[in-house]
This record gives sequence, C-alpha cells and structure tokens, in this order.
Amino acid sequence: MQAVGAMFDAIAPRYDLLNRLLTFRLDVGWRRKTLDSMGLDSGASVLDIAAGTGDLCREMEHRGMKPVALDLSAGMLANARTDAPLVQADARFLAVATASMDGVTCGFALRNLVDLDACLVEMARVLRPGGSLALLEVAAPSNPILAFGHRIYFGKVVPFIGGLISDASAYQYLPRSVAYLPTTAELLAMIERSGFVNAQRRALTGGIAQLITARRAG
Repeated sequence: MQAVGAMFDAIAPRYDLLNRLLTFRLDVGWRRKTLDSMGLDSGASVLDIAAGTGDLCREMEHRGMKPVALDLSAGMLANARTDAPLVQADARFLAVATASMDGVTCGFALRNLVDLDACLVEMARVLRPGGSLALLEVAAPSNPILAFGHRIYFGKVVPFIGGLISDASAYQYLPRSVAYLPTTAELLAMIERSGFVNAQRRALTGGIAQLITARRAG
C-alpha cells in the first residue's frame, strides 16, 4: 500500500492534465454518467473513495451534493481542487460512521485496492439501507478490432505520453494493473456478497470503460 500511495503522490501534480489528454476528455462524461446512475438528489451525502484530485467531488458539488473525498495519497489530496472535506485513509478502514452516507463512489481505483473484498464490505457498512454504489473503472473492449487498438494505445501510447509529462514508471504500471481486476461475474458476485443487491455492469464508450452499480441491501 505504501508503494501505491507513493506512486500516486508522484503523479498527482499532472494527474488531471493527463486524464484529460489520454482519454480525449471522455473521462469527464464518464464521471457524469456515474453520478447520473446513482439517482441521488441535491443534498445527498456521498463518500468518494480514492478521490484523487477531486474530479467526482467537483461534479457532485455542481449538483448540490455533499461529497467527502477520501484517498490514501497525501499528494493527491494536496492537489485536490474541491471544497469537499479531505480525508487521508485506507479504503479497508473507512473513518466514516456506519449507515451515514447516501452514496459511495470510486473512480479508476478498484485495481489498486489490495483487498477488494474488505473494501467492498466497508463501502456497504457506511451506506444507509438502499444507498447507492457506483464504481467507475477501465475495461477492455470485447470487439476484437477495438480490443487490438485498445491494447496498443493503453499498453504503448499511454506509458509513452505519461512518461514524457509525468512519472514513467507509474504510467507503465497503470495499464498493467488492469490485470488485477476480477472478471465481471466475479466482481458482481463479490459486491453482492458484501451486502449489496442489484449489482450491474454497463460498458462505456465501446467497452474501454465500465460502470458498476448496486444498492445497499435493506
């Protein structure tokens, strides 16, 4: 965990710039779809786990929600551009009261969590019954032609550009980290075992990203 935190500390200053550049700003729309999927009203309290520099939190603020930004990386929180409360913490041990949140989000971080089962249990714990979970993550297209192009871009272009602008080793690790993600069936089963119902996956932009949603069991 210390190595992951140090890596994100290193890339924090140019993290937003590279997200926009490397996704051609598609990440902005993905985050909006993530919040749309939750069905939460203005005033809803939402915990954003692995909040980074606060992209999801800023969108929540635009919608009148009340986000709390949590991240392991002190560097990310130091570069956060949000008015949300900032909490440095491990996702396995959330410093948040039980059943205190209307929603939980996590953007592009599942593959970096060393104990995903424990993190999901904590997400369920802090959500009120019926509360909404939305997990935004990278993915690989199922179409063979798209999958080939995606492998080249994600495996070669992303590390090259990331190395030019930020930290080369980090942007070599990030594409490889996709291998740490469970299969869709495994992930949905893990979520439901952790205290959620109606776990579903939605492919975004031809399958290069994915949105996983669920509700806290009542």
